[in-house]
Amino acid sequence: MRKMQPARTLGAIAAAAALVAALAPRVSAATATANLTVSATVTNNCTVSTNALAFGSYDPVVANAAANLDGTGTLSVACTRGATAVLGLGAGSNSSGSTRRLTDGAGNYLTYELYSDSGRSNVWNTGGGTFGMTAAPSRAARDYTVYGRVQGNQDVPAGTYGDTVVATVNF
Repeated sequence: MRKMQPARTLGAIAAAAALVAALAPRVSAATATANLTVSATVTNNCTVSTNALAFGSYDPVVANAAANLDGTGTLSVACTRGATAVLGLGAGSNSSGSTRRLTDGAGNYLTYELYSDSGRSNVWNTGGGTFGMTAAPSRAARDYTVYGRVQGNQDVPAGTYGDTVVATVNF
């Protein structure tokens, strides 16, 4: 009986496999490439929100018989980075011509005005009194103070007075 030698058998198998691999037809894969163009368009956009301007109590007899009543509110504007915008404030829902007025709903009015500066000299409106904003440095909201003033020496009855002013951002 003959004994097979494992090393010789493995060598023979390896040689046979190498011969088959060398004689087998070569399979070759071809490659083709193309560029995929990807794009997006970023458009300018802005949003505006408000924090109310609440004047507080107006005293026509003593405190505001001769003195104005001042208050502040805030406009928050967020725009696409680099967008420039113009911010305007409407005349209010109770205006008479260009005069802004708060009403108690019973035909009584308190006149007031809105300004873009703390000295209350630049009237803020939708015409020549618009506020030009610099280009947005980022999409983060920027706050702008609205300075309000109810003129003193107005003879009005007690009540709660209000108005609604539309803030508009054009971009």
